[in-house]
Amino acid sequence: MESGVHMSERLRGKVAVVTGAGGMGIGQGCALALAREGAAVVGCDIDQKLAEETLALAKAEGLTYESFVADLTEPSANDRLMAFAAERFGGLDILVTAAAFVEFAGVDDFDYEKHWKRTLQGELDLVFLSCKAAWPHMKARGGGSIINFASANAYMSMPFGALAHCATKGGVLAMTRQLAMEGAAHHIRANTISPALIVSKHTKERLDNEPGFKALVLQSIMLDRLGTPEDIGYCAVYLASDESGWVTGADFRVDGGATAM
Repeated sequence: MESGVHMSERLRGKVAVVTGAGGMGIGQGCALALAREGAAVVGCDIDQKLAEETLALAKAEGLTYESFVADLTEPSANDRLMAFAAERFGGLDILVTAAAFVEFAGVDDFDYEKHWKRTLQGELDLVFLSCKAAWPHMKARGGGSIINFASANAYMSMPFGALAHCATKGGVLAMTRQLAMEGAAHHIRANTISPALIVSKHTKERLDNEPGFKALVLQSIMLDRLGTPEDIGYCAVYLASDESGWVTGADFRVDGGATAM
């Protein structure tokens, strides 16, 4: 998806909230992809500088985009975010929950508070809180599309300590299937995207500087390249659009074939 290129406006008339939208990463890739397809987007991030970076990119392309800065570990912040989007643009149709934080450690060094509880908060609680806050707005709208992020690591182990990360991503899969079941009566669809490693602000330093890490990652990917935020954005656009109107409770493995090896 080339910067500055507007696509077919498949999402015209829809309102989206994207969490974790600041900086170069999955959230930003999804936020810009949805906006380029005609959605009015509210992108949220805890970091004001990163939030402003995405806002500047969107405004440079003439996209309909608003920025919201909040710590979404606070339940009330999620309520304020969804209310802001609904009041600013008249409702809420799409939620993309890309906000996350994670701690990695091997079992021998794993600490319950520092690693386990913090990762569950960053990769499971954040998803639940945003979905819960968006729910009444989608019911009022007569339906909507929730897009959560699991991971290839919900299906496969990692070659380093990632116990809580793998557990939370499996939890996101199960939670989203249940959201799909409970949402069906309200025409609220819920699906997950499971990426492999994506080149982002958070992964680029390790990919560039840790000897052998990039080669190790590529060994587990059939397609001979790493994933990009744009790769995930394309899938999010489909799941947000009416083209996926008969798709719910599904998981889309956008992973270069990693989980098929």
